[in-house]
Amino acid sequence: MKIQESAEDYLETILMLGESRERVRSIDIVKHMKLSKPSVSVAMKKLRQNGFINMDTDGYITLTDEGGKIARKIYERHKFISSWLEDLGVDSEIAMKDACRIEHVLSDETFEAIKTRYGK
Repeated sequence: MKIQESAEDYLETILMLGESRERVRSIDIVKHMKLSKPSVSVAMKKLRQNGFINMDTDGYITLTDEGGKIARKIYERHKFISSWLEDLGVDSEIAMKDACRIEHVLSDETFEAIKTRYGK
């Protein structure tokens, strides 16, 4: 299932935040992504309705199996592409920003070819 780039960014953010803290709430996403509370609230509702996240009664967010699968895929691409760009001599801040855009548009085939050719 193809989802919107913004949904992928939210799922990736939930995964990343979950690696550094025990629990993730919407306010953590607001602060990390520098977005408004209403925007994040609407996005969380859509992700929940589409089965990508669960939210308990205390507002703690967890990824479903499907949401986790998408988040891990995007996060892997982000880490690989930003590292690859830095290895090419791109400034780390620019590499991170470019990776955020590139990670969404590459086909699985292209990403696998890049990893095979330039993987470490």
